[in-house]
Amino acid sequence: MGVSRRQRSALLIAALFPLSLSLFPRAALSASTGFDPGIGNVPQGTQTDLAYAGSFTWNRVSNVFVTSQQVSCYRPEVVTKAGEVACPGATTGEDTGGSAPKSTYPNQGGSRSGYPAAGPMLATDHSESDIRVDPTNPQHLIGSSKWFSSAEGYNHVLGFYESFDGGKTWPTMGHVPGYEGFTDNTDPVGAFDAWGNYYQALLPYQFFYAASGYKKYEPGNEPNPGIPNEAVAVAVRKHGASGANDWTTYNKPPDYVFTTNAGLGQEPDKEWIAIDRTIRFDGRKNYNRVYMMYVNFNGNGSKPYVQTARAFQDGTHSEWTSQLQLPNQNSTNNDTYLLPQVDPNGVVYTPMINYDSEQGGCCVDVLMDYSTDGGVTWKGPSVAATDVHVPPLTGAGYINTTFEDGIEETSVVGNHLVNRHYPVYIAYESKSMGFGNILLTATYDQGKTWTAPIQVNDNMTNVDEFQPNLAVAPDGTVSVNFYDRRLACPAAGTKEAAAAGLALDGVNPNYFGSQPLPPYGFSNYCINSSIQFYKPNLTPIGHNIRLTAHTWR
Repeated sequence: MGVSRRQRSALLIAALFPLSLSLFPRAALSASTGFDPGIGNVPQGTQTDLAYAGSFTWNRVSNVFVTSQQVSCYRPEVVTKAGEVACPGATTGEDTGGSAPKSTYPNQGGSRSGYPAAGPMLATDHSESDIRVDPTNPQHLIGSSKWFSSAEGYNHVLGFYESFDGGKTWPTMGHVPGYEGFTDNTDPVGAFDAWGNYYQALLPYQFFYAASGYKKYEPGNEPNPGIPNEAVAVAVRKHGASGANDWTTYNKPPDYVFTTNAGLGQEPDKEWIAIDRTIRFDGRKNYNRVYMMYVNFNGNGSKPYVQTARAFQDGTHSEWTSQLQLPNQNSTNNDTYLLPQVDPNGVVYTPMINYDSEQGGCCVDVLMDYSTDGGVTWKGPSVAATDVHVPPLTGAGYINTTFEDGIEETSVVGNHLVNRHYPVYIAYESKSMGFGNILLTATYDQGKTWTAPIQVNDNMTNVDEFQPNLAVAPDGTVSVNFYDRRLACPAAGTKEAAAAGLALDGVNPNYFGSQPLPPYGFSNYCINSSIQFYKPNLTPIGHNIRLTAHTWR
């Protein structure tokens, strides 16, 4: 909501290269004075824009358009009258919610007069994507993202899409049922348990539009008083489920982890989920333990919390434990962006961003907490990086841009022992140069020490790179994905420019260049997605690879 509802970086799929292991962390050089440490230290060296542009073809990358393969519709709780399109006929097989005066969604039964919408609306836009691989079948993938009935009004639910052939086709998709009675469902992220049951984390909340057209968050005046004002919640898709409606929350009470009706002063946000799928020799004490983390904006900053449950083979789980606050650096600062990960020993780690009030809001500390006993007690925080310059929380974070940035860090645990511990990798954004760069560091001793940071992006000219995401392959290969603005926008009159929709980009209050809009041929404006591979000790494997076939805006 407002500042605290910010875009999550998209997860990208790419083939991972087999390689041999090197078990000693590599030291990195210090950065120039005034820049965040690691800026300019690019171990693989820079590459030309021409080489980067051709890396898509040379590495045989392939793309599949997923959400355009089906027509999805749902009946929203609130209509903005700005951008909604009546459902032309869903092809997904999902429950589209029926038409007035009766709704078929159970949790819309308590809606006030005038809600929900009179009928189903088309899901027209998508953002904030996440994708997960079934541990019982690597060909089975489930992704999720926000599905908008009105991008102009920021009105959306969570949608999912499912593949059974490693991402080549996506025959099953639709909105995640059970939470349609909320105005919005946001922050999609999922996790599989060891049996192949898929847990979708959700952050549903309520607002309404005043006569002026502005959003209003007023406890007691929500469109749907029959459900909470805000919640942290899950929906479970059991192993072997088929069809868009086959979720355990469908036609059943929603699965709430945390709820509040307090409005401002109690605002949960940035939820994330992880499940311990490790089998160990301790009686499998924490086997299939579900970790749900989130922050709560309580009127005096935001505080980090965790709650856990035990997943069962039939797709159910135990009751959620009570809310537990994680160790943080300063009780008066904002803490956010918790991304739990579990190593092969069952140790759960989470990074955390702490906004350093002493730095006037320019900078953050990148921290890490961990637990060895299933989340009962926590150690930390360990400091991975200090006083990192980040884009502003509001307004234009980047040159020529009106969009807000996303989560500023990403983390993943390795699966090959180094110094008797599994590595923890953290990548984060830096804007100390005035342009965005991606930095990467690792700990091989549970946070006692961290490697000197290195710069991930290898562009030769200064442009903005942002929103990193980390992953580790079964052989230990580390990958960092990020958004990349090094390639100029397509030229006027080209098929690429038409496909990117540049002709529609005619108004931008933050663009002050000498050329008029649309942005044909503009630099540091259009976007690609990139990936960089590393060995477990962060020795780079080649250069950045372009993942998108077409530059977009």
